[in-house]
Amino acid sequence: MTIVKIFGEVLREIRLEQGFSQEKLAELSNLTPNYISFLERGLRQPTISTLFKLSSAFKITTKDFIDRVELRFNSKQ
Repeated sequence: MTIVKIFGEVLREIRLEQGFSQEKLAELSNLTPNYISFLERGLRQPTISTLFKLSSAFKITTKDFIDRVELRFNSKQ
């Protein structure tokens, strides 16, 4: 599985844990719902700015977000 797909899985997982719809996350992160959908499906790769926006919306550190992606990626190797 690619890192982009794994990022999308983790993004969806955190979003659901926090009880956000894609629309709510888009609003909180100043992104579009369509872009959130593309990220979750692994059709787009996030920029560093996007990572910071999403982390801020989730009220977690960017490091915690990336650590979660890395853990999932390493477990699938």
